[in-house]
Amino acid sequence: MGTLPKVLGFSLALTLVFTVTANLLPQVEGEPPKEEKVDLGALTMDSFIALGESAFNGKGTCTLCHNNLGRAPDLLEMNVGEAAKERLADSRYQGKASDIEGYLRESMTDPSIYVVAGFGKKGSNDTESPMPAVDKKPIELSAVQIDAIIAFLQSKDGNEVTVALPTEAAVEDSEPTGTVAATPAVAAAATVEEAIAKYGCSACHSVYDTESPVGPDLRDVGSRLGEEEIRQSIIDPAAVIAEGFPAIMPANFAERMTVKELGLLVQGLAAMQ
Repeated sequence: MGTLPKVLGFSLALTLVFTVTANLLPQVEGEPPKEEKVDLGALTMDSFIALGESAFNGKGTCTLCHNNLGRAPDLLEMNVGEAAKERLADSRYQGKASDIEGYLRESMTDPSIYVVAGFGKKGSNDTESPMPAVDKKPIELSAVQIDAIIAFLQSKDGNEVTVALPTEAAVEDSEPTGTVAATPAVAAAATVEEAIAKYGCSACHSVYDTESPVGPDLRDVGSRLGEEEIRQSIIDPAAVIAEGFPAIMPANFAERMTVKELGLLVQGLAAMQ
């Protein structure tokens, strides 16, 4: 067999491999979501609660840890109001809240002030929470979004919603007068930094200037894993579990990412030495 046919055959086989691999990966390009606004004058408690549910599942990244995998209390399954009362009465509680609403707000903006037994950082004896303050980077929820999440958590169990509807004075200066963002407008990530922030990687992993003991340290992941291993860890996190860490990474990240975002993450993480 001549050299030319061999080269052509190899090229065809290589093209076929790349085509099959590409079709196995998420193929959603996605468009940046349009930011929606709610007229404060027309805002009802039902729509405010819906705003909170959207922030809880979306920008707040709450479900990354608050799920049934055991890393943090499963807020969707428990009666949050009753649990808050018990924790306020706990002798370990040293916060300033005096009611459910205050406790929930405090637990989001200063999570280490009271850590539920068994859910603290390893070695901290439940005095330090692995949860980041949601009003600071990388999550940066607004005061309105925090209030909306509190309203959602109070409402979901049939408890009284004590959070007042936002007024124009409560809306950030960056918002148009009389409106509030209905859903977090998160555009497709253009850099690895944006992808890491968008998908809440720093909530569980140490990366850049954020530290978390929940998952493996990503600051030197490129020295341990190649690009294909990193890609697999995102697409199928249960395939290989890092020793000493719980298997709690959600399996749907690849479905939520665009192809470009997945590529950004893989290449960016691989460069972290």
